[in-house]
Amino acid sequence: MTQYEKDLAAVKQNGYALQYVNHQTEELCLIAVKEYGNVLQYVKHQTPELCLAAVKENGYVLQYVKHQTEEICLAAVKENSYALRLVKPEIKTEEFLLRCLENNIACIEHMEIK
Repeated sequence: MTQYEKDLAAVKQNGYALQYVNHQTEELCLIAVKEYGNVLQYVKHQTPELCLAAVKENGYVLQYVKHQTEEICLAAVKENSYALRLVKPEIKTEEFLLRCLENNIACIEHMEIK
């Protein structure tokens, strides 16, 4: 059994095993974050696809996303309205906030009204 096969088996059994994997591949990371979004904090090289998969599983992990995009933020807020508090200010345009409300009405609880 190769090291990769051992790593794959470990990550499939428990996504948190990713933090101990020396050679993280996109495949290993994707398997881990789809099951346990919080594992994103241990991903060495984040890609938009990995971040999107992680926030779809747990919107609160937006806090670990190094490069937020509107798409990733919308997915996070759709999964967990509290994630709106984690969205960077430059992304929170009026249009973005309206899209958040369309996806998850509970977002209204986390909007700052000026």
